[in-house]
Amino acid sequence: APKPANLTFTQAAAVPISGSTALQGLRDRGGVEAGQDVLVIGAAGGVGSFAVQIARALGARVTGVCGPTKADLVCTLGADRVIDYTREDFAREDQRYDVILDTAGNRPLSRLRSALAPRGTLVIVGGERGGRWLGGTDRQVRALLLSPFVRQRLRPLAAAQRREDLLFLKDLIEAGKVTPAIDRTYPLAQAGDAIRHLEAGHA
Repeated sequence: APKPANLTFTQAAAVPISGSTALQGLRDRGGVEAGQDVLVIGAAGGVGSFAVQIARALGARVTGVCGPTKADLVCTLGADRVIDYTREDFAREDQRYDVILDTAGNRPLSRLRSALAPRGTLVIVGGERGGRWLGGTDRQVRALLLSPFVRQRLRPLAAAQRREDLLFLKDLIEAGKVTPAIDRTYPLAQAGDAIRHLEAGHA
C-alpha cells in the first residue's frame, strides 16, 4: 500500500502492525459504532495509541487507561477521559463500556467483564506472559470457551496484515484523524536497547 503522503518514513514504519491491529480489534472484532463508549486498556502503547485515535474517528467516546506519566499523551491522542491505573480502578466504577480493547494483557476476565455493558464486546489483543500450558494465551482460550454461554461477546484477536486495512488507515492519516505516536528511534546497532526499552513497558 502507498505510504501516507503526510508521514515521514519513521512514522510510516509504525503503522502496519500497530495500526492494523488496533483497526481490526475495534472495527472487525469490536464492531465499534458512532456514539458507543469504548475503553482502551494500554492506551499509551503502540496498539493503544492507534486505538484511541481510530475509535474517535469511528465516532466513539473514548476512555484510555494508562500510567501516570502517559496521561498527557493519551489526552493529546483524543481520549475523552483518561484513567490512571495506579490510582483508579475502571472495574469498580459505575461506567459500563460497549467495547473494551485490552492490549495490556494482565487483568482477569471477571474484572474486564464487570466493566462491560450487558451486551458489550471485549477484545483481547495478543497473548501475554505466563500460562503454564498455553504459553500466555490462557485468557484468550478461556474467553472463547466462555463466550457462547454469556450475553457479552468475548473475542480474542490475532491480527492479520491486509492491504485494505492499510488503505483505510492511509485515508484516516491523510485526513488528519490518526497520527503515529513515536516514543523514540534507535539506530540498528542499538536494536537490543530498543527491545529492552519496549520490554520494560516504557514505549
